[in-house]
Amino acid sequence: MVSMKRSLIALGWIAGVLLLLVFVNRAGNRKSEPGPSAPSHYPPTGLEETQDGVLYGRVTTNAGTTYEGRLRFGGDEEALWSHYFNGTKDQNRWASYVPPEQLPKEVRPIRVFGITLAKRVVETSLTRPFMAQFGEIAVIEASGRDVRVTLKSGSTYDLDRFAASDFDDGLRIWDSRNRVIDLDSREIRRVDLFAPEPPVVGPEPLYGTVRTGREEFTGLVQWNRQECMSSDELDGRTEEGEMSLRFGSIRSIARRSRDSSLVTRTDGSEVVLSGTREVGSGNRGIYVDDPRFGRVLISWNSFARLDLSSAGAGVGYGDFPPGQPLLGRVTTRQGDQFVGRLVYDRDESETTETLDAPSRGVDYSLPLGLIASIVVSEDGEADDGPVGVTLHSGEELSLERSGDLGGGNAGLLVFGAGGEHPAYVSWAEVSRIEFDRPPEMLPPSNPQ
Repeated sequence: MVSMKRSLIALGWIAGVLLLLVFVNRAGNRKSEPGPSAPSHYPPTGLEETQDGVLYGRVTTNAGTTYEGRLRFGGDEEALWSHYFNGTKDQNRWASYVPPEQLPKEVRPIRVFGITLAKRVVETSLTRPFMAQFGEIAVIEASGRDVRVTLKSGSTYDLDRFAASDFDDGLRIWDSRNRVIDLDSREIRRVDLFAPEPPVVGPEPLYGTVRTGREEFTGLVQWNRQECMSSDELDGRTEEGEMSLRFGSIRSIARRSRDSSLVTRTDGSEVVLSGTREVGSGNRGIYVDDPRFGRVLISWNSFARLDLSSAGAGVGYGDFPPGQPLLGRVTTRQGDQFVGRLVYDRDESETTETLDAPSRGVDYSLPLGLIASIVVSEDGEADDGPVGVTLHSGEELSLERSGDLGGGNAGLLVFGAGGEHPAYVSWAEVSRIEFDRPPEMLPPSNPQ
């Protein structure tokens, strides 16, 4: 009898454990099995209104299911048409136009315990990142290890989905049936982007002015490279404990110390937050979509203050014109000139692609369609100082010789009129580049 009771108790324990495992398994898989009851991470706040600037599209899964509605990549990251979709290109389509002996090379030291024993010469890598504003993209398709991006211009790019691609971060959808659906990237076959009809209702984008010690930038804001909507939250600690503030309740954020910020609410009250990377030295920087420059990233070390204000309706999908071929003239240090279609850094060939370079703690991503000229050296002489960049607006910038203006630049291709074989100008030979003004300029970040 005792033996039978023990057996029954054991069976009861086993049944309970099995039921618990089933429950845990279902809970763990709920994210990849969206349904009408999927909870919203952003409940209504009273701040929702019609928005033109939020991402919208149709998502098709591998199983053939489609969802249409407002989108946010990474679940809580890229949410606006002005945000960039990032990835790494599988190959450089322009590499074959340059003979192997003319490919740029760089010297790399061979070190042991910090001591340089020898040096070796290697070809400069032609692998390049891909960056495009969502407003320029028509379709994103996944197949195996590749992600194909088709732009409005018709240009297509194949990306390595496992090489720091935004696609692999997953996607959140707010559909017309008031469901919030989270999809893992492995479930997604295709994303079609387009303007909603009628415009959707959603939280207001963050808009404001960021000040450094020397400059200020105004436009749509992405705090810590992530928070960009009034419904997003700023986390920190006070003397009383942890605190989370919706950005819609914040008027300003000022750097108080290396690891703390002074936050002023819309009601005028102030609070000091610290203890998280969002409000201290761990902050990854603040993006601002300033219409003068395209997009800038202000480092925490350069950041002084953010003042938030209303963003209005934002920039819609239709406000982004297709990229145009990059046209202009290249002058060498020897005085030779080449005129025609340009491929900058053996990679960028359209007006919507960007020149990326820093200046005094601010990283600029300048759409090439905004740039009138780049002066690498004066009078054909070598110069180790900053590079002068003049925009079509007349604005002048002094940028550091780094990024797309540094020694890793792979040079330029110039396709002359009717020419199938371009001239190649190495970066070391370039004195000046002048770009034709495109027929359509990029949209401002906040037309009002």
